Amino acid sequence: MTDALLAGDLPLPSRPNYLQHGTSVISWLTTTDHKRIAVLYAITITIFFFLGGAAITAVRLELFVPNGGLFTSDTYNKLFSFHGIVMVWFFLVPSIPNTLGNFLLPLMIGAPDVAFPRLNLTSWYLTIAGGAFTVYALVAGGVDTGWTFYTPYSTMFSNTHVFAAAAGVFVAGFASIATGVNFIATTHMLRAPGMTWFRLPLFVWAIYATSIVMVLATPVLAISLMLVMAERWLGLPIFDPAHGGDPILFQHLFWFYSHPAVYIMVLPAMGVVSEIIPCFARRRIFGYDFMVYAMIAIAGIGFFVWGHHMFVSGQSPYASLIFSFLSFIIAVPSAIKVFNWTASLYRGQITFEAPMLYALGFVGLFTTGGLSGLFLASIPVDIHVTDTYFVVAHFHYIMVGGSVSAFFGGLHFWWPKITGKLYSEWWAKFAAILMYFGFNMTFFPQFVAGYLGMPRRYHTYPPEFQVYNVMSSAGAAVLAAAYLLPLGYLAYSLFCGARAGNNPWKATGLEWTTSSPPPPKNFDRQPRVNRGPYDYHAEGQSAGTDVPELQNAREVR
Repeated sequence: MTDALLAGDLPLPSRPNYLQHGTSVISWLTTTDHKRIAVLYAITITIFFFLGGAAITAVRLELFVPNGGLFTSDTYNKLFSFHGIVMVWFFLVPSIPNTLGNFLLPLMIGAPDVAFPRLNLTSWYLTIAGGAFTVYALVAGGVDTGWTFYTPYSTMFSNTHVFAAAAGVFVAGFASIATGVNFIATTHMLRAPGMTWFRLPLFVWAIYATSIVMVLATPVLAISLMLVMAERWLGLPIFDPAHGGDPILFQHLFWFYSHPAVYIMVLPAMGVVSEIIPCFARRRIFGYDFMVYAMIAIAGIGFFVWGHHMFVSGQSPYASLIFSFLSFIIAVPSAIKVFNWTASLYRGQITFEAPMLYALGFVGLFTTGGLSGLFLASIPVDIHVTDTYFVVAHFHYIMVGGSVSAFFGGLHFWWPKITGKLYSEWWAKFAAILMYFGFNMTFFPQFVAGYLGMPRRYHTYPPEFQVYNVMSSAGAAVLAAAYLLPLGYLAYSLFCGARAGNNPWKATGLEWTTSSPPPPKNFDRQPRVNRGPYDYHAEGQSAGTDVPELQNAREVR
């Protein structure tokens, strides 16, 4: 599909859009428009992404040779801790829900905005405040506990700025709760006439399931970190075993949140892929109902598997057996989604635009990470590879390979709608392919090194592991280039890109029936829905593409 074809898709209206509706800095900082808040979030997480990326770049340089030499042990500990804290709490958790979710949820259900616009803006300010605490911890000397803040080290022994970093994550947690409440209320209360639950796009279902996890799980994280701060600041004997405390209690509390948090990062990514694959395969999603139930099952079962992070922590072996069994069970709904995506591609009229390449990259990386998770769900294997680079590779295949691929896929898919501009398709395809190969080059060697016994969080290692670290560091350079390329050509498209039509991909969905970029209140008239999503015709065109106002057979009345 050429840029010229995309640009000439539909005539553009002359009405003002959300980008033009007040252009001063103050108007942006005080906005309650969900689309502008999504843009603010996008700018924020991009800054945190590059801060975390800079820290891990230093780590990979240190690991290039067995004896290190660039940093001391303390500095190395602070680098990987800062990388983990920033990337998990300030990039991965808010990346898709707070950016694409914020922008698209009201559009996809035919609403003019989210249910609580002021709360939406407040959540962004809370994220900024939490990030400021965390950056202060870095500037003031860093934190060395890792992203997990494990006790008793974080409460008794670390002399770094644990309190400030934990306070930052604590405050950012309230932003997640506010966002989750807002999205749940929006989905329940503001759906357009005719938009029944089983006419919702799968991306909306994914954001809805994610919001439930946010609201139910994030308070447990807040309590955990508040207890760490209380013991560290006030000396309360909560986790100190010498005074009757229990350090294992922190692990139970932390992982009760942090394993469901995996799905805060992955479920929205699944939703993005579920929108992209039908569009570029020109087919309805296979097994829509099963996809919905699988998302809800993942969100629910995710609350019952936290103990598989604690097989070597001294918990009851009977508890470990139960958590192992449940960890295998949660793989079933994830597998259903992969099978359904594959079936949706079968006999489809597939085209390989950049969003599709990113989506297929997600499926490959997520499947690899998911299969490695089955190894970690097995108690004997987990005991062997615990605290090795095998765990690092598994985590990154799911969280970074999967979630970031989907985020970039969604960004490219909806970029014409968000900005009204088209990017270079050639550069976008190149970046998608480069990201896939760069990621595998970076992290697949870590599976081998971890299985052979290379521990994580050490900056010196036996020489026999050097080849794997050299491969990882070289792959990280390729991956960094793949991450930087979109920043260049997407920024260029803002100023020099061709103008996008209302629906350049010939996709279904209410968001494609309004102008690009959308107006401040999204729609001129209240949409009315009379069919389900993904209504693609057999010849490869979406229903009603000849009439812009009737995309996906949704009439605007």
